[in-house]
Amino acid sequence: MDEQNKAILTTGNIAKQLLLLTLPMIVGQVSIVIFNITDTFFISRLGEEQLAAISFTFPVVTVINSFAAGIGIGAGALIARYLGEGNMYKVRRLTTDTLILGFFFILLLSIIGVLTIKPMFRMLGATESVLVYIEDYMSIWYYGSFIVVLTMISNNIQRALGDTKTPGIIMLVSALLNAIFDPLLIFGIWFFPRMEMKGAALTTVLSRIIVAIMAIYILGYKRKLIVLKRVKLKELFASWREVLHIGIPSASIRLALPIGSGIVTRLLSTSGQLVVAGFGVATRIEFFALAPITALSSVMSPFVGQNLGAGKLSRVRKGRVISQNISLIIGGSIAVLLWIFARPLALLFNDNPAVVETIVQYLRIVPIAYGLAGILQISSTILNVLKMPYLSSGLMGMHIFLIYVPLALISHRFFGGTGVFASLAISYIVAGLIALSLVRKKIGELEVTSKKMT
Repeated sequence: MDEQNKAILTTGNIAKQLLLLTLPMIVGQVSIVIFNITDTFFISRLGEEQLAAISFTFPVVTVINSFAAGIGIGAGALIARYLGEGNMYKVRRLTTDTLILGFFFILLLSIIGVLTIKPMFRMLGATESVLVYIEDYMSIWYYGSFIVVLTMISNNIQRALGDTKTPGIIMLVSALLNAIFDPLLIFGIWFFPRMEMKGAALTTVLSRIIVAIMAIYILGYKRKLIVLKRVKLKELFASWREVLHIGIPSASIRLALPIGSGIVTRLLSTSGQLVVAGFGVATRIEFFALAPITALSSVMSPFVGQNLGAGKLSRVRKGRVISQNISLIIGGSIAVLLWIFARPLALLFNDNPAVVETIVQYLRIVPIAYGLAGILQISSTILNVLKMPYLSSGLMGMHIFLIYVPLALISHRFFGGTGVFASLAISYIVAGLIALSLVRKKIGELEVTSKKMT
């Protein structure tokens, strides 16, 4: 096995390894959030309609990112397992073939997106005045969205190798580039033209192109995992089947949230565009707050995959327990902090009372369930690596479509936005408890089967 690409997570202190893997990932997750919040912050200075426009784009942008992430998750889970087994041929094959798959798949979705901007966002409840700004943003964003997939897949592969520092650095560079060029292109500072919403979209595309080049260079030149010579169609399609077996259900998991968010956005739009704007800002603040938990969930894929490939199920079980306990501690701490600082955070983005009150309500209700929301994420990751993607997607489907959306539809009639936000918290609690029990059972079954075979 290549020395630089060997499995490194199959021995050593589990808690220490998880923390060391998670810390760089927190930097990466925070960078993604900074990227999104930077856009929100500067766009909010253009006006409330522009702020509402960027909030309406969130569900659709997340749909595209979900497909890219699903493919990356499928590749990462498989590569970690093959790395644990010591099969470097399959690691290289999957790396190369997944990048090819992701590029063409997202390119197709982007073309469809460009052709359906107006009907899509009218369906979400955008008014004609807000739709003008949405079209300015999305008409540029779509053309560069296929670049996003290359970075996301590359980062998942790096994490599968046990390297979370490189993806963290790549995401940090992307956020810094976005923060530098956003004000220049949005407001026309220095010799740059004033492009407003178009400038925000162009900045996103340019920054992603630069980091995509970085990511591909590292995988191809430094790690030598991209092999384009003699690409056999039979092997290419075999790799795609393996990746999509996990990737499609994983994408559906990630799609569940934006679809649910789209339904809720449409529901909240009946209370006015200002409520939608407040909801959009609150969800972006939430991404920042949940960065440690999301990072912890991400690193469970390489940890579980490498140990599963090496046949070390006891380490998988111990890692699950440790990660879930950490999630509860972090989630509780975040909830307390957001309760205290909800209003000051809201005022950073807007001073309209309706927008501020929506943000405050969200940040004082939903975070109560963050600990169990983290357990839901961790459990979903583990099930994917165990090659049980349909159980994983079923958990998220239950969370969104059987609990959250029905409760939101009912509670909105009686309690407005407060009822919607409480419904989300309840759905996290119920789904998190079910996920905890399910994953414990599945790992136990694997241990019993393993003992019988030895």
